[in-house]
Amino acid sequence: MTSHLTKPCRCHSGKSYQDCCYSIHQDVKLATRPEQLMRARYCAHELELVDFVVETYHPSCNAQEERNAIAESIAGNWCLLEVVSSEEGATPDEGFVTFNAYFTEDKRRYSMTEKSRFVRENGRWYYLDGEMYDFPLAVKKPGRNDPCLCGSGKKYKKCCG
Repeated sequence: MTSHLTKPCRCHSGKSYQDCCYSIHQDVKLATRPEQLMRARYCAHELELVDFVVETYHPSCNAQEERNAIAESIAGNWCLLEVVSSEEGATPDEGFVTFNAYFTEDKRRYSMTEKSRFVRENGRWYYLDGEMYDFPLAVKKPGRNDPCLCGSGKKYKKCCG
């Protein structure tokens, strides 16, 4: 077993990567709930798994045609995920996950908040679309020697700082 499998999952679930998103990255059909797929998609952003992210868009999104733009967004410095809520849609084959995703750029922390819509077809969940929210983010910047907010266990200055 390789050591990265036993490290904390990048989706910040509190589980190891092996016990969380790894199996879904190997077989997307193992995501049985929208939140599982959303967490695996976020984790794929941190791990730069472009193929997985493209594959998990609903076919109507034509993600393959947007592959370069998707790869560019994945290449960002993603560092934290907070799931705000997970709810069912109008049918059992629709679900919503609201989350905050944090990234750093030019040594500043930013956040995006989205309510993502997922649909299930033939037993498989897909990301369909999302509604972005623009909330002001009041995150206290950690000190250089404080633990990094991303949960890596490193000091902020050696990680996202």
